[in-house]
Amino acid sequence: MKRRLWPWLAVAAALAAAAFELRRQGRLWLCSCGHFRVWYGDAWGAETSQQLFDPYSFTHVLHGFAFCGLLALLLPRVGWRWRVALAVAAEALWEVFENTEFVINRYREATAALGYNGDTVVNSLGDVLACAAGALLARRLGLVRTLLLFALTEAVLLFWIRDSLLLNIILLVYPSEKLRAWQAGH
Repeated sequence: MKRRLWPWLAVAAALAAAAFELRRQGRLWLCSCGHFRVWYGDAWGAETSQQLFDPYSFTHVLHGFAFCGLLALLLPRVGWRWRVALAVAAEALWEVFENTEFVINRYREATAALGYNGDTVVNSLGDVLACAAGALLARRLGLVRTLLLFALTEAVLLFWIRDSLLLNIILLVYPSEKLRAWQAGH
């Protein structure tokens, strides 16, 4: 087997392991609504985090940007395919952790995501794929263009859905009633 295939096999293994663990945690494969959608565009709707992709998928693309940069700094001698595989593995671990009762409850307490019940397995796998796409895109764009696209994506998400990766991090670490009220549209 060609050595170039090993990183992609590692990606497949990370996806399979995440799916297995998420099911073990009790996550549903698909939305309990009974149908599958590739895209669900209502960030505050009942099917957000239940379908393959949703507006929050863009935050996972940003995870890919961040992982790509961090891994390039920490592991400059590791080939890009393996860095993408490591980014996917890190994102798969995040998805498993994000869907624990601890993190689900933290989202409910600290952000405007009051009705958040966790992701379906399909949505978590979509999030991991979005991260992989982000890592691959960042590799192509280079540092400056990736940083510009990161900032643009954050701004668009703030105006579109009143949420973003950085806002979520801020609210999880330092909850603010004013930010929660703004997020909820009040």
